[in-house]
Amino acid sequence: MATRPRRKTADAAAGKRLARRSSRRKNRKSLWSKRVTQASNALDLEKGVFGWSDPSRIAASLKRSAERSRRRKAEPYRSALSMLTFYINRAGTNLSAARRKLLQQAKIELRRQFGRQ
Repeated sequence: MATRPRRKTADAAAGKRLARRSSRRKNRKSLWSKRVTQASNALDLEKGVFGWSDPSRIAASLKRSAERSRRRKAEPYRSALSMLTFYINRAGTNLSAARRKLLQQAKIELRRQFGRQ
């Protein structure tokens, strides 16, 4: 006796649609944040700045980029801190705990370099 193939329930089909939609949305968001970090209209960042392992070097690079930029809309400190925060919140959603800690230290160092303790 042959068994009939199981029919997908409405719940299973809805779950699949939701997963597919979620995946597309996540991909679209990651492409958007990647584009912002690579081609920001406010700062010309050094290549690979968020991948460096020295917080003071990251902060110095962001400071230098913010001070040189003529396209930024806010003061240099705010532009630099905004870009770092943006990377941590959006582009860095898959950051390891160690990497996140290093970037948080870069924020503290950025404040220190701008004299904003």
